[in-house]
Amino acid sequence: MSISILLAEKIAQLFLILLMGYLVVRVGLLKPEDSRVLSVIMVYLVMPCMILNAFQIDNTPEVRTGIAYSFVVAGIMHLLFLALTALLKKPLKLDVIERCAVIYSNASALVIPLLQATLGSEYVVYSCGFIIVQLVLLWTHCCTVLRGDKGIDLKKIVTNLNLIAIVAAALLFALHITLPALVTTISSVGNMIGPLGMLLAGMAIASSPLKKLVLTPRYYLTVFLRLILYPMVTLGLLWLLKAQTWIPDGKAILMTVFLSGITPVCSALNSMVQLYDRDMEESGALYVLTTLLSIVTMPMVIAVFERVM
Repeated sequence: MSISILLAEKIAQLFLILLMGYLVVRVGLLKPEDSRVLSVIMVYLVMPCMILNAFQIDNTPEVRTGIAYSFVVAGIMHLLFLALTALLKKPLKLDVIERCAVIYSNASALVIPLLQATLGSEYVVYSCGFIIVQLVLLWTHCCTVLRGDKGIDLKKIVTNLNLIAIVAAALLFALHITLPALVTTISSVGNMIGPLGMLLAGMAIASSPLKKLVLTPRYYLTVFLRLILYPMVTLGLLWLLKAQTWIPDGKAILMTVFLSGITPVCSALNSMVQLYDRDMEESGALYVLTTLLSIVTMPMVIAVFERVM
């Protein structure tokens, strides 16, 4: 089965979960503001478990080389995203949520299931380079932008549960420590990141008419940047750098990292927007639109990747 069909199936499954979140609010079972509880669970419980579980793998020289490579490529991609956003912020008048939405992608929720179904579960670890680089920036740059701070609060960074989880996961991997089989709870909770993110998005847009979601022209600027412009500029840079030739099996590992950067708006952004009292309606709308339209854009971009790399 082709990657485009698998991708469309996965997005369709997540969209059905989004519909459930939308319906529980529309029928009056919950209020949109009730999603704050789920946001706390997502940010402070599900994400740390996902991080810990990702590094419960065999520590071999080949894996270490691939992980190091994925971190380098992920760093290049995020620097490019930050630079493009800084360049476009004033001419396009990008607001706080738009700036975060074009930088941060929904890497874990879509890419991990897709990789398991196509390249195999052994390639999932290489997407973690992108996810961890993004998590560090989410809890430094993104938090600072959403709070409206002029500087970074080092104390909040050091004591952040997600960054603590990153350090703990890295230590377990480096020391060849495998968690007991009984601790499958961590894996189960971490796997909730995709469904929970979609539930939050569904609850967020339930308070706004669907007509407004579809017919707001401004939203499509962010959609274009996140799904078309940023991926294509990134692909052009990776092609110029001949990044696929840096290590053995470079093209397959590069695709896992590249896939992470061309996904829709980050699901965790909805939770963070909620926590920092920003416009949840705008965040949810961008998340939904990019998720829906990625059914078309992601296969197209990957087809270009396959042709040029």
